[in-house]
Amino acid sequence: MFFSRQYTDYQGLRNDVEGLRQRLLDHPIYTETDSVERLRAFMSVHVFAVWDFMSLAKRLQREFTTTELPWMPPAEPMLARFANEVILTEESDRALDGTPKSHLEMYLDAMEEVGASTLQFRHFMGELTDGETLETALAHAEVPRFVRKFVKENITCAQCAPATGVMSSFLFGREDLIPDMFERLLPLWDGAETSVPHFTYYLKRHIELDGDEHGPIAQAALANLAGRNQRAWREAGRAAKRALRARIDLWDGVCKAYEALEPRRRRGKHVPRLRFAATPTPLPVAVKGAARSLNNSM
Repeated sequence: MFFSRQYTDYQGLRNDVEGLRQRLLDHPIYTETDSVERLRAFMSVHVFAVWDFMSLAKRLQREFTTTELPWMPPAEPMLARFANEVILTEESDRALDGTPKSHLEMYLDAMEEVGASTLQFRHFMGELTDGETLETALAHAEVPRFVRKFVKENITCAQCAPATGVMSSFLFGREDLIPDMFERLLPLWDGAETSVPHFTYYLKRHIELDGDEHGPIAQAALANLAGRNQRAWREAGRAAKRALRARIDLWDGVCKAYEALEPRRRRGKHVPRLRFAATPTPLPVAVKGAARSLNNSM
């Protein structure tokens, strides 16, 4: 059970969660993602976070806009605009070549560009498309347990939490964090701008959107939604802490997976700094194999 301080504004909530937020931003994952193999493993896990983000966004769109017929004007136009602007860019942004694509599709393009396996994620999506439940789809695709836990936390929030909780999770677990997280990842490799342009574009696009547009709008939207209601701010605090702890647990799991993928590190052997060839060679990463060994140990 999480206990929040007493506050009735955004700054009070931000102060309440700052310790967890800083712990996440200081996570070793940002320095340990320093080889091609590790980047591929990172992306094969992170793609699930890219995907489940949209369920939070869609819940907010459903909450703040009219999606039923006949149409009626939204009760809060500011909140409706926020939700629609997020969906516009996340679901149909301009890709590197100028064509409309969802950010998930852009991320999958980036994964293929660096040689990260998309098989496990596409298996998972195929199971959902065939009508399987989330739990079954995750199990059939042999998704690691720590990733399943993260996904189920976010989908449960999107489906069951009150609107204030969903907004807070969306803000503190995603929009408020992503610019700082991705800024920490960008300097870790050389020549990415030319050798992996799709991945670099994805990171920079999110830094731009979430830092300059979505993040500030989400802060105002949360303040508008919670108002001066102390109970609503308490719910926002609990949701923010759950989201931050879930992301920390996800990163902890990725770092453990790194050890399984590159046992030579444990023997003290040097691993070269992360660099990309001019044309990356797609190598099927043994994510499913590493996932099995990781599952057996957790």
